[in-house]
Amino acid sequence: MAVNNRRNRKGRKRANGDGSIWKRKDGRYAFAAYVLTTDGIYKRVQGYGRDYEDARTKLHKLLADSDRGIPVASENWTVGDYLDYWLEHVVRVERRPKTVQGYESVIRRHLVPALGWKRLDKLTARDVRTFITNIRQQCQCCRNGTDAAREFPRCCAKTSPECCGTRLSARMVQFIHAVLRNALQTAVREEVIPRNVASLVRVSAPRYTVNRGLDLAQAKRLLKVSRDDRFHALYVLALCLGLRRGELLGLRWQDVDLVAGRLEVVHTLQRVDGRLLLVPPKTEGSARTVPLPDLCITALREHRERQLAERSAAGANWQDHGLVFPSRRGTPLEPTNLRRSWHPLRSAAGLDGMRFHDLRHTCVTLLLNLDVPPQVVREIVGHSDIGVTMTIYARTSLDDKRRALGRLGDALG
Repeated sequence: MAVNNRRNRKGRKRANGDGSIWKRKDGRYAFAAYVLTTDGIYKRVQGYGRDYEDARTKLHKLLADSDRGIPVASENWTVGDYLDYWLEHVVRVERRPKTVQGYESVIRRHLVPALGWKRLDKLTARDVRTFITNIRQQCQCCRNGTDAAREFPRCCAKTSPECCGTRLSARMVQFIHAVLRNALQTAVREEVIPRNVASLVRVSAPRYTVNRGLDLAQAKRLLKVSRDDRFHALYVLALCLGLRRGELLGLRWQDVDLVAGRLEVVHTLQRVDGRLLLVPPKTEGSARTVPLPDLCITALREHRERQLAERSAAGANWQDHGLVFPSRRGTPLEPTNLRRSWHPLRSAAGLDGMRFHDLRHTCVTLLLNLDVPPQVVREIVGHSDIGVTMTIYARTSLDDKRRALGRLGDALG
């Protein structure tokens, strides 16, 4: 630690390591001290204050933080610079390609334009709160910088007729905040910054209801009308096993053992950067082995025979990828193209408005209604947490409540 021979305001000599304070020509006061940095070494850090007392307060805080082992940043990162580093060296290495694509979009479209220029170590909770408030209030034309936004830079605040009125959903706002919070948390773990200011800002979770799916009669009707569809087996697996769309389209014959009666979920099909890829399942719990009931085994055997006929008819045009549910040429099926089969079937079954994902909800709800233990249901459908199974799906219906209260009334009566 360098010896400081400067004197404080009262004329007493400062002790070694107490730092320095001096008056600048512009009237402000500057301070400097050797403090701990994130590189693990001591470095001379300088700052400024409006007057002597302000400089002294800042100097004391700087030294106190260093004494508590809280380092200062060794590099002058901007928020944008660190987000680029985090995306390249952390997210791309540890996360799935679809997740990387979503994070990159949020960083490019929202975080960098609003916060990228700020010094990372100077970012405050107030900056984050202001940013969250702004993205909630801005309409689409303001975010895109259209002519309307340039002419009415605050058209959202003024509710001008030129405002398109299209705002980010509560779920998207929560996701943007989560990306920033996760990036800053990595910076804290790597000792780039002392604390995560984004975690100090609370963003309320959106309230949404989950469709419990089809009842038993509707599910039977759907299987009946899909009997002659080339994806009949896909609907059987969706209803019986609760597989996600990407898990179904990424299923390979080598993952299915019809003799032993089991199925392994090891891949999911996703479009990433314009390409269809087989990627690891959504979560660690999503990679699972599921036994096949007889209904699924029968449907898969019939489906394999139908696929062999399609392959023979396609001849040289067939491209074998080993998929259970490919296109008519054997190639991976574009996930959105499944609607060409699903929409006519749901109309024929009188299920207009139902999403394909609601078949997964149907599986969970029907299993719980059959008194299957929630832990077993969780492992069948691959929920990451049993809280998802219980909190979202295990909701009693009005009829269930009526029967329960009826029994209570009978007991009291």
